Amino acid sequence: MKYYAIIVAGGSGQRMKTDLPKQFIELNGKPILMHTLEKFNQADSSIELVVVLPKLHHQTWVSLCKKHLFKPPHTICEGGTTRFQSVKKGLSFCKEQAIIAVHDGVRPLLSSAFILKMYSEAEIHKAVIPVLPVVEAIRKVDGKQSQALNRALYYTVQTPQCFSSDLLLKSYNQKERITFTDDASVVESIGKKIHLFEGETDNIKITNPKDLILAEALLKV
Repeated sequence: MKYYAIIVAGGSGQRMKTDLPKQFIELNGKPILMHTLEKFNQADSSIELVVVLPKLHHQTWVSLCKKHLFKPPHTICEGGTTRFQSVKKGLSFCKEQAIIAVHDGVRPLLSSAFILKMYSEAEIHKAVIPVLPVVEAIRKVDGKQSQALNRALYYTVQTPQCFSSDLLLKSYNQKERITFTDDASVVESIGKKIHLFEGETDNIKITNPKDLILAEALLKV
């Protein structure tokens, strides 16, 4: 089965308190995005990588690849104004019947075994997402009122989210809705059941300076 990975890297440096887009911030000597792409390439070098970046960041990325002698082959795709539009543009580069993973560019710490397991699960279930149980108490807040919820009923969601190409293409061939928070919500909207798979605790999304410190520590373990 053919495998694609659409790596969505449209973030800014706002929460990182830097002018440099967070996907380009160095982690252990090279940009976060490079670590992410390398993880997929190391898992299976035949995975076709599509990197979705804002147009104004394309030349910066090309320059960084030259600077760091970055070798994994990949296609650069212009992003859209929303994540939905960016993924849809990335899908235009997936030309064959395949399993397509959609992954956050700033989640660089996933393991090769995890990546391959996600693809293989998607070959069986067609729509698979990684989740982790909520471990802290949670409350629902509505105005000035709040209510304790049963955390056993809730999970946090990670990426990569993996789907059969025909299902994902069909799902993205619809009008964008405000309720589309991730790829699973897009696919679920056409009536497809989503299969849950246990995520990895190290598969963190780097969004602020503390996350970067944690990621550097995890790389040394």
